[in-house]
Amino acid sequence: MPATAKGQRTEEAMLDAARQVFAQKGFLNAKISDIAKAAGRSPGSFYNYYENKEQLLEALLDQFSTDVVEGALEAKTGDPFDGIRGAVRAYWVNYKKYLPEIIGVFQLSMTDESFAARWRANRAAGIRAILVGLASADRSGSQTGVDPDLLASALVSMLEGFCWTWLAMGGESGVERPDDEAAIDTLATVWYRAVYDDPAQG
Repeated sequence: MPATAKGQRTEEAMLDAARQVFAQKGFLNAKISDIAKAAGRSPGSFYNYYENKEQLLEALLDQFSTDVVEGALEAKTGDPFDGIRGAVRAYWVNYKKYLPEIIGVFQLSMTDESFAARWRANRAAGIRAILVGLASADRSGSQTGVDPDLLASALVSMLEGFCWTWLAMGGESGVERPDDEAAIDTLATVWYRAVYDDPAQG
């Protein structure tokens, strides 16, 4: 972050403007001049903070990850289902909030290996967080019967795929669009049952 208060305000203005421009035009069509104009700054000032719009997109992805983690921690309770539901809510709400940026990251990841690696790192953070929960469930006597690393990967993939389908791609053909609470409840229930319902005892 810039050292001065003015520099911090300018960078925050650039980030807010980028989110606005990405939402209006999409990441690929957005220009640095568009972002600077929306921020009320000159195009030249952009380069005092970022080398290009890809670097700015990475900064916004960091914000997304931070907001998801903070939201999940705030919702953490002693009840396993409530904790899972809180984590799902944090992911769903912030996926909606940062949807233009997430679409931009997915678009870039198809052609830019550094962004593909960046998104894998983002997934890895989610997997690590889920593994902590799986270890806690295991200590309480829950036995999933599957490899915890693979289960964590599957749960992250479920969250990503479901959010992408309904928030970015317009949903499923022939399936009524869920409201936020129905979507969150569905994801949380599947996650909870995968961890706390032992199929061998079903």
